[in-house]
Amino acid sequence: MTNHRSDPSSFPHHSRARVSLFSARKLALMASVVAGLGVAAFGMESLPGGFGIISSPAHAQVNSDVSNLAQPTGFADIVQRVKPSVISVKVTMEDKAADASDRSDAGSGQAGPPMERFFRQFGGPEGAPPGMRNHQGGHGAMMGQGSGFFISPDGYAVTNNHVVDGADKVEVTTDDGKTYTAKVIGTDKRTDLALIKVEGGTDFPFAKLAAGKPRIGDWVLAVGNPFGLGGTVTAGIVSASGRDIGNGPYDDFIQIDAPVNKGNSGGPAFNMQGEVVGVNTAIYSPSGGSVGIAFSIPASTVTTVIAQLKDKGTVSRGWIGVQFQPVTQDIADSLGLKKAEGALVSEPQANGPAAKAGIEPGDVITSVNGETVKDARELARTIGSLAPGDAIKLNVLHQGKDEAVNLTLGRLPATQEANADPSSGSDVPRLGLRVAPASSVAGAGKNGVVVTGVDPKSAAAERGFREGDVILEVAGKSVANPGDVRDAIKSARAGNKNSVLMRVRSGDSSHYVAVPLANG
Repeated sequence: MTNHRSDPSSFPHHSRARVSLFSARKLALMASVVAGLGVAAFGMESLPGGFGIISSPAHAQVNSDVSNLAQPTGFADIVQRVKPSVISVKVTMEDKAADASDRSDAGSGQAGPPMERFFRQFGGPEGAPPGMRNHQGGHGAMMGQGSGFFISPDGYAVTNNHVVDGADKVEVTTDDGKTYTAKVIGTDKRTDLALIKVEGGTDFPFAKLAAGKPRIGDWVLAVGNPFGLGGTVTAGIVSASGRDIGNGPYDDFIQIDAPVNKGNSGGPAFNMQGEVVGVNTAIYSPSGGSVGIAFSIPASTVTTVIAQLKDKGTVSRGWIGVQFQPVTQDIADSLGLKKAEGALVSEPQANGPAAKAGIEPGDVITSVNGETVKDARELARTIGSLAPGDAIKLNVLHQGKDEAVNLTLGRLPATQEANADPSSGSDVPRLGLRVAPASSVAGAGKNGVVVTGVDPKSAAAERGFREGDVILEVAGKSVANPGDVRDAIKSARAGNKNSVLMRVRSGDSSHYVAVPLANG
C-alpha cells in the first residue's frame, strides 16, 4: 500500500486553519517546556517564517556559576602552621610490671569510680592506660605512647602526667620524624599535667597557649598520636565547658567532639587562631574508642601549672582549711537563701586559716577577692590557683548577714581519721533514723549523736545517711542525745520549715544534709 504524505496546501481552508492553530499550540507548548528546562540548555531563535530551537553554550554558563559559589573553608592552612609543634611521646619503664599491674591507673590518680567510666588514654599499640601498659622486651619492661607539644623553642613541652608517670626513659618524635631524648621536669597529678624538656635543639617550632576561654560551638582541631600512628589531625567543636568527671576538686574540663583516641593523651586542641585551648586528657567511652566525647584541660590551668613546674618542679596550692560542700536548693531553703549559690562550710579545720579568721560551720562563702563563687567546685579551683601565703578577702554569709573576712592562705596539713562503731539507739520519728549519744559509742567521739539504724525507705536513706554517721547539729543547734534531735525537728516544724538542716560527720569529714520533714 502506497503511503501518501499529506500536503497541507491541499487541505480545505478551515482544515488548514485548524492545522496552523494546532502547530502554533505545539510550538507554544514546546517553548514552555524549553523555558521550564532552562535557557541555559536551549534557546529560541527567530527564523524566517517561524521559530527554531537551537543549542546554546550551556556548559560554559554552568562552569562560571559554580566557580562563583562559596567553597567550604578547610583547616589546611592552620594545620600546616601548628602541626610541627606537636610531638609523639614514647616512654619506657623497667622492672615495674608487678607494681604497675596492681595500680589500675593509680599513677594518674584516676583509679576507682567514677573514673572507671573515663579512660585516661595512654596509647601504645594496644592503647593501654597505666597499669595495663605494653610489656615488651622481657624483664618486665613496659612501653607506652602518648602525645605532647612544644611551648618554647628551647625544647620545653607539655604532656599528661599519666603519660610519663614512673617513666625511666622518655623519647619524643617530632613532626619531621626526628627522635630526641627528653627528661621530666615536673608533674602534677591533681591536674594530670607534666612538663618535659627535650635536649638537642634550640629552635623547635612551638605552640602558644590561648589567653581566653573558647566558646561553646567554636571549632577545635585535635592533633596527636592515636594508636601510635603519629601526626594525626581531627576536627570538631567545643561541646561544653566546666565539666566535672570525678577526677578531683580541680576538675574544669572542656568537652570537645573532635575524635580523640588512645594515644592522643597530652596532645593539644587548637582554636582557629592556631592557639592551644586545651590539653586532651580523657575520653568517655563504653568501648574504649572515640564516641565523640573527649575532655581537655583548659589552657588557663595549663598556664598556671606549667609555670610552677618550670620554676620549682612541683605545684603549691593555697589552702583555707575548711571542708565545704555545694549549696543545694534544699540547703538554700533551710538557710533562707534566695539562690542555691556559694560554698557551704561544713567544718573549719582546727588551727586552719579559716578557723583563725572566725569562719564557722554553716557559713556560706559567696566570693573570693570580689569574684562571685557560684558553687563549691569553683571555690576549690579559685583557692587552688592561689599560692600559699597569699592574702585574700572572703565574703561570707554568717547567720544571715554578709561579712567580709581577711585571711592568709596556708598549706594543707595532715588530717586525722576517726571511726564510729554504731550500736543500739533511739528512734527519731518521721525521719527514719535510729540514733544514740556519740559518747556511748566507742570511737565516735564526745559530740553529737551516732546513727545506729536507717530505714531504707525513709527520707534520711534517700539523703545518704548510713550507720556510723554522727549528727553534730540539727537546725543550727548542737545535739548530744536523741531528745535534742526531736526538739530541733519540732522547732523547725513549728517554724513552718519544709526541711531541717543537719551537720553530719562521716569518717573524717563533715557535711550538711537537708532532710525533708514528713507531714503529720
